[in-house]
Order: sequence, then C-alpha cells, then structure tokens
Amino acid sequence: MKKIVFGLIGAGGSGREVMPFVKSSICKTLSVPPGIIHVYFVETWEPENSKVNGYPLISLDDFFALDGDKYFNIAIGDGRAREAMFTMVAGKAEVIEIHSPRADFLENNSIGIGSVFCPNSMITSDVKIGKFFQANIFSSVSHDCVIGDFVTLSPGARCNGRVIVGDYAFIGANAVIKEGKIDKPLRIGKGAVVGMGAVVTKDVPDGVTVVGNPARPIKKNKPLESENNSH
Repeated sequence: MKKIVFGLIGAGGSGREVMPFVKSSICKTLSVPPGIIHVYFVETWEPENSKVNGYPLISLDDFFALDGDKYFNIAIGDGRAREAMFTMVAGKAEVIEIHSPRADFLENNSIGIGSVFCPNSMITSDVKIGKFFQANIFSSVSHDCVIGDFVTLSPGARCNGRVIVGDYAFIGANAVIKEGKIDKPLRIGKGAVVGMGAVVTKDVPDGVTVVGNPARPIKKNKPLESENNSH
C-alpha cells in the first residue's frame, strides 16, 4: 500500500489544536491503517525549528518534494489566509477534510471541501456549508443555516437556526447569533467580524465588525482584494 503524506498548513495555535486528531480522521476517510500515514506541519517559509509538538515541520517546497500520495488541509484562523494557501497548493496535493471523532453531525447536511471540525463541535440538521469551513471546539451550527466559504467559528461560538453567513466571516469565541425567521433569515455579511462574546440579534452588513450585547457595529473592515480590483 502506497505511503500517504499529509501536510497541515499552519503550525500556530489552530494547527496545534487540529494535529492530534489528523491521523484518526484520515484513517476513517480513506479506510487505511495509521502506519502508512506520515503527517507534517507545513509553513510557506523555511522554518527555523524542525519539529512542533513532536511533529515534523517543513517548508511548502519540501512538502511538494516528498514521495507518496499527498493530501493537505489548512489550520489558519483567518479565512482569507486560508483561501490564499488553498490557491498556492491546489493541484499539487489533494484536499482532505479533518474531522475530530468527537465532532457531531446530525442529518441532511451538505459540507464543502476542506472542512475542519474540532472536538465537541456540532452541526445539527439541514445545514449547508461552503469550502474550508473551520469549526473550533464547542462551536455549533443549527438547523437551516447557510454558511459561505472560508468561514471561521471560534471556540464556543453558536450559530442558531436560519442564519446566512457570508464568505470570510469570522465569528468570535462564545459569540451567539440569534435564530432567524422562516421568511427572514438573519444575515451575517461577507467579511464581517462578530466579536468575542457578542450577542447578534439583527443583520450584520458586509465587512462590518460588531461587538457587545446586543451586538453593535464599531468599524468597517478593509475591503476584500477582489472588491478593490473591481473598481
């Protein structure tokens, strides 16, 4: 059986929380024994240290040079940075989801490529999620939510039912998003940031940061690069 090489891009806090359940997730997804899986932390630069928490740390170029069937995922909290990394690696290694065995998924959900689900994260039922979604510990998404691409849920964040979350949105630790209505889902805009502990009771526009209980806007975030280029 051919060797499997997996690179987890990002050796910071997110990566160090994800790496402990990488092998078990790959074993389940590919139905292979753990002995043929070789895992690495990967950074885009030449790292000064050779290991992080006992796992080898190598550059992206060195990862591409390894022998074996190559797979990767990205453990970086910023959604736009995840997109940039995906663009760099796409076509040179295959994306594989990384799901903790202690993450829960109920019924009739659609989840895009590259998702990461940490321990005690949960998706209930009838949820649609885009690519490279990252669900940190104890975060949850409830029924009838629609989540865009490169969205991040921080530890303990709760997205209640009938919420639409735009691409690149970042939901801070222990934030709560109120359930929307059947005929009017609550919307979190593209590139919006919901601050730590915020309680969101109404729509958040694109690119706006909100904080507090109830959540209120404090600033307009920097426009996306693609938006700048469109003018």
